[in-house]
Amino acid sequence: MKKILLALMMVSLTVGSIFAQAQQEYPSRDITDIVVWGAGGGTDSCNRIIMEEMGKVLDVNINVNNVTGGKAGMIGMTEAYNKPADGYTLCGLSESNTTAAVYGWDHTMDVWDFFIVGGSPDILSVTPDSPYQTLEDLVKASISNPNSIKAGAGGPGSIHHLNLLAFMEGSGAQLAFIPYDGSAGSQNAAMTGEITVVITSVAEQAEMIKAGKLRPLAMMTPDAYTLASTTIPSSFDMYPELSNFLPLGQQIGFAVRADVPEANKTILENAFSEAMQSDAVKAFGEQHYYNLSGKYGEEAKEIFKNLESKFSWTLSDLGSAEVDPATLGIARK
Repeated sequence: MKKILLALMMVSLTVGSIFAQAQQEYPSRDITDIVVWGAGGGTDSCNRIIMEEMGKVLDVNINVNNVTGGKAGMIGMTEAYNKPADGYTLCGLSESNTTAAVYGWDHTMDVWDFFIVGGSPDILSVTPDSPYQTLEDLVKASISNPNSIKAGAGGPGSIHHLNLLAFMEGSGAQLAFIPYDGSAGSQNAAMTGEITVVITSVAEQAEMIKAGKLRPLAMMTPDAYTLASTTIPSSFDMYPELSNFLPLGQQIGFAVRADVPEANKTILENAFSEAMQSDAVKAFGEQHYYNLSGKYGEEAKEIFKNLESKFSWTLSDLGSAEVDPATLGIARK
């Protein structure tokens, strides 16, 4: 009996030692970052630069995969969430995903812990050959012929989609929303004339605006914005009622399941902090018109909790939510 007990103790110690070693060695293999929006968009670009720098710190490859589709990016979020809670799967997301629950996803945002890289303000632009020289021109034309002007704004439930809905509610514009997998798809459609209006971020549109492939009409923020010596007016100046719904700000980054071991999350947090201080990330922020953040932990979680409330109730107020936020325990803030 003593020999059996001794053998069992040795096995237990060996297993415990292996487990402890595995924990200490995290990450001991490649990490996968599942980005829920399309390649070339703001979330994709932010994730690729931060993952490249974090990979250097962690001394592993972090592979970025785009898994798009579903309202509010719920297909990619589902794939990421269904992976083991071990820190080897990250989920590249943004504030736009906070509407997933009111579109029918099985979880609210409290199942994640967040790492925020930054964000850029939204802007409304049109195709260069469109007849609309001002925002007022666009609004008047859309009211005269409702739903005849096609508008893209990322996927359903994205911040760009919410900004479009809020813009229409506050200005009276009647535009036809055409959904795409992400910002890049919307912008490409605008440049080819498939749609006329596009709302995405300054970061995503800047180079296209500079190249004359898109023509900016107004910011979806209370303040004007200067881009390449051109001042873009605020839509609030023309339509003050927009302040009832806007502004809605970007918070782009990635998340891990909240039940990932704390030791592994701490390693990710340290790598994230170091990567955010890298020259490459700082240059990316400057070149692409991002306000860099670097928030994580409880601070980032609280930001996303507030965003989930604001976005979910905004959709509800605009009549676009499929599930009542109150039934999900999402308090109105």
